[in-house]
Amino acid sequence: MTTPLFEPLITGPRIVPVLVLDQPEDAVSLARALVAGGLRMLEVTLRTEAALACAEAIAAKVPEAVVGLGTLTRPEHFAQARDAGARFLVSPGLTDKLAQAAHDTGLPYLPGIATVSEALIAREHGFLEQKFFPAMLSGGAPALKGMAPLLQDVRFCPTGGIRAEMVTEILALPNVFALGGTWLTPADAVREKRWDEIERLAREATALVP
Repeated sequence: MTTPLFEPLITGPRIVPVLVLDQPEDAVSLARALVAGGLRMLEVTLRTEAALACAEAIAAKVPEAVVGLGTLTRPEHFAQARDAGARFLVSPGLTDKLAQAAHDTGLPYLPGIATVSEALIAREHGFLEQKFFPAMLSGGAPALKGMAPLLQDVRFCPTGGIRAEMVTEILALPNVFALGGTWLTPADAVREKRWDEIERLAREATALVP
């Protein structure tokens, strides 16, 4: 069994801002700033009580954005994410129950892996697109290069510790179809509602994409 692929959703730069949000109103303003800066793929992490409401607000009020839910760690999270309007799903790891819940939604899903063994397990569950996480702690670009000849049918979206200066090198790897990061939305800029700064960071990031 396979799930729909994430990559066809990407219509712009292959960068996915990873968002930690507390207020639906701020979520909408932040999403608009990122979209204005050229980044449409947005992952709202399920790390706050308001995350589902924030994702729902973005989906309803920022139609140009392609919003997904991340940090899905329980089977029930998957249906909740789908019902909130998520168009893709992301987890930091994978279990049999999470795999089944992902298949049940019918949405593109990136299970998190950090090793070749974990990638093989995810592939056995039908997932040929995977989240390489935590990317930099797990070896970064050299690790992804090492995986390429071993997993020739698997492609990755690395996240975790990626900085702007790493974008060009990582996206140039043939087994990387996108990357995610939090550097685009500094916590203090979000807290102080500095949306112009976030739009600028997004524009700078889009210019780095090979």
